[in-house]
Amino acid sequence: MENSLESQAKWYVLHTYSGYEMMVKDSLEKLIENNNLKDNIFDLKILMEQTIEEKNGKRKVVERKLLPCYVFIKMIYTNQVWYLVTNTRGVTGFVGPQGRPLPLKEEEVRKMQLESRPIEADFAVGDDVSIDAGPLAGFVGKVKELNDTAQKAKVNVLMFGRNTDVEVEYLQLRKINTAQDAAADAKPQE
Repeated sequence: MENSLESQAKWYVLHTYSGYEMMVKDSLEKLIENNNLKDNIFDLKILMEQTIEEKNGKRKVVERKLLPCYVFIKMIYTNQVWYLVTNTRGVTGFVGPQGRPLPLKEEEVRKMQLESRPIEADFAVGDDVSIDAGPLAGFVGKVKELNDTAQKAKVNVLMFGRNTDVEVEYLQLRKINTAQDAAADAKPQE
């Protein structure tokens, strides 16, 4: 029964005061528990991205909010749920006309990666891949190992003049057409 309820649920966007995103998420999790709303609210997300920051000559990977002031909520809309959610401290309202929630389209949910659906890798160990998203976007490398459970691949890339193994999500990778590479390899090296 729960699965059929969740299939009816849609993703909505909540607007919050700046810096209140985590507090709103925590408050909503308590609200779900205290008011037995597990059959109405299924998921809460704050979109985060990893970026490389340089401080005092040292590089560090840090997590930043991709969309500050927004919390994503997967729920079945009812007036009671709307009332409880909008009266949560830090919430300014739903994104939509007159503060009424407007559900996200499937394409938007997929683009923002709100739901993690298993992806079948169209690349294998030894394939050349391009990293198209994330902090390592623009790097090209060779797949060393695949982890279908975690949906991640270990890719060897040339970084700062060294071959380095990095772990990258399947979603961020694209197989490079090797026909062009094979033609380039056929040319004699000087």
